[in-house]
Amino acid sequence: MTLPQNMRAVEISKPGGPEVLVAAQRPVPQPRSTEILVKVEAAGVNRPDVLQRQGNYAPPPDASDLPGLEIAGEVVACGAGVSMWKPGDRVCALTHGGGYAEYCVTPEVQALPVPQGLSAIEAASLPETFFTVWNNVYDRGKLAAGETLLVQGGSSGIGVTAIQMAVATGNRVFATAGSDDKCAACVRLGAEKAVNYRTQDFLAEIQAATDGKGVNVILDMVGGDYVPKELKCLADDGRLVFIAFLRGPKTELDINELMRRRLSITGSTLRPRPVEYKGFVARNLRERFWPLIESGRIKPVIHQTFPLAQAADAHRLMESSQHVGKLVLTI
Repeated sequence: MTLPQNMRAVEISKPGGPEVLVAAQRPVPQPRSTEILVKVEAAGVNRPDVLQRQGNYAPPPDASDLPGLEIAGEVVACGAGVSMWKPGDRVCALTHGGGYAEYCVTPEVQALPVPQGLSAIEAASLPETFFTVWNNVYDRGKLAAGETLLVQGGSSGIGVTAIQMAVATGNRVFATAGSDDKCAACVRLGAEKAVNYRTQDFLAEIQAATDGKGVNVILDMVGGDYVPKELKCLADDGRLVFIAFLRGPKTELDINELMRRRLSITGSTLRPRPVEYKGFVARNLRERFWPLIESGRIKPVIHQTFPLAQAADAHRLMESSQHVGKLVLTI
C-alpha cells in the first residue's frame, strides 16, 4: 500500500475547554522496529483525553502530543522487528497517544485482534477500559473467584467494562451511579445492586446487601471525601483501588481501621507503565476475556459516536457525564 505523507488529525491547540480541539494536518507517523502502523477507523474517547486537553495530564516525552489512547482499524505497515501482525490484519490497540488521527502507531504487543462479530467502532471502545480494569481489578486488586466488587461510577466507560468482566468471572458486583436510569443500566449489565449516590447512602446500601460483611474490592475513580466511607464499606482484608480522584486527591484516613481490619489501598495509572507490562496485560485479555466477548457474554456499550472533526462535542458530552458507556470517534 502506498501511504500518504500527511493525514487528518485533531490536536490540542492550547490547554483549555473542548473548543481547543482543532483540525490539523500531520505527517503520517512511521513505525519503529516493534511497532505497527494502523489506518484508524475508530478511536475511543476517554477521561485522560479530557485531562490532557485541560493541561492536567501531560503526555510522556516519547508519546505523540495528539490525544487518543485506543483505536481500531487495519494494519498497513510494520516495523522490521514485528512478528505478531502483518498488513491487512484488523486490530484494536492501546496506544501511547495519537489516536485522534487517520493513522496511528502502537507497539505490536499492545494490539489485539478485533473480536469476531464486532465492528471497528465496537472494537475501538475496548482497549483502554479493558486494560485498565484488568490492571486494577485483577492484577492490583487481586479480585478472586467468589469475591465481591463495588464499582464507583458504574455507568462510565470503565464502569460498564468492570461490571461485565467481574460478572463474567463469577463475582458478585455492586455499583454506584448518579441517576436511577444509570443505576438501571448497571443492573442490566449484571450488577446485583446499583446505588444512586445522589439519593442513597452507598455505605448503608452495600452493608445491607452484604449482610454487614462489606465488599472485597472497590474500584474507585472518586477519591476525596468518599474514602472514609469506602474503608467502612470494605470487608476485612479488603482492597481499595484508585484509578482517578474526581472529588480530589486528598482525604482523611483512619489508620487504626486500616490496621485492625488489614485493609489495603493501592492505585495506578497505566500510561507510564512499560510496553512489556502492557503486552502482559494484552496476553491475559486475549486468553481470558476475548473469548467472552466473541461469545457475547461481554458486550461493548457505545453511547454515541462522533466524526473525528466533532471531537470537541464528544468531550463536551463526556464532561457532562450524561452518557452510559463509551464515546467513540469515527475516522
